[in-house]
Amino acid sequence: MTPGWTGDIHEFDPSATPGFSGGKKEGQERLAECEDALSSLQERLFAAHHGTADGARVLLVVQGMDTSGKGGIMRHVVGGVDPQGVGITAFKAPTDEEKAHDFLWRIRPHVPAPGMIGVFDRSHYEDVLIHRVHGWADEAEIERRYAAINAFEQELADSGVLIVKVMLLLSYAEQGERLMERLERPDKHWKFNPGDIDERAQWSAYMDAYSKALSATSTEAAPWFVVPADRKWYARIAVQDLLQQALRTIDPQWPAADFDVAEQKERLRATIADAPAL
Repeated sequence: MTPGWTGDIHEFDPSATPGFSGGKKEGQERLAECEDALSSLQERLFAAHHGTADGARVLLVVQGMDTSGKGGIMRHVVGGVDPQGVGITAFKAPTDEEKAHDFLWRIRPHVPAPGMIGVFDRSHYEDVLIHRVHGWADEAEIERRYAAINAFEQELADSGVLIVKVMLLLSYAEQGERLMERLERPDKHWKFNPGDIDERAQWSAYMDAYSKALSATSTEAAPWFVVPADRKWYARIAVQDLLQQALRTIDPQWPAADFDVAEQKERLRATIADAPAL
């Protein structure tokens, strides 16, 4: 449904709905209609590979500016599947211990196990985005991290992880409206951080950082998808569609029984026939 990566973030329209001709009502209906299909695919993935030493799994990486709708993706897309088969990690500012290690050190423990869908709400990409914008790392270090990310993601792909990387592209104007809504509604004050306005002042620098990062790290093993996010309902169905595509690529099948089904049916029938009176 969504285009991939062309090399320039400015070529994308944040308010567009590529691949979908309906409006908000139709989009919400589409999200609900596809939830069962996504849930079924996820259950098959879990059943087929969970608990195995190796096997297929999915890693969904969600990046975007503040208010781009990452939380809505977690609730309305990822929230539609069985929680026992999903692991969500929200990467915040690194701790002192994490800073003492390579930037991928804190990422590795959260790679999904076989049969699981892992979701990164922000990710290792913060270390080439915010660090570039604020000058916390020089160009040589940023380039080193791009290479480290590509090697890491290739390693994951080689081990059976299907990677889906999504950048939720929000417009500057829409972000302003969403931040103002957080200030005008007491029930949303808890979501507001004064630092968001400071980061907003660096908008152009962030767009440049995203363009460079996506260009450097969109690979065959782990391509980027830019999802227009001014319309929340569209972003949700687009990410839902990408997850479904990933699971269909894996095509998980129900595992065969490791016991004699007919024999177990007979054993069960005997317990039913001999059921004690209440």
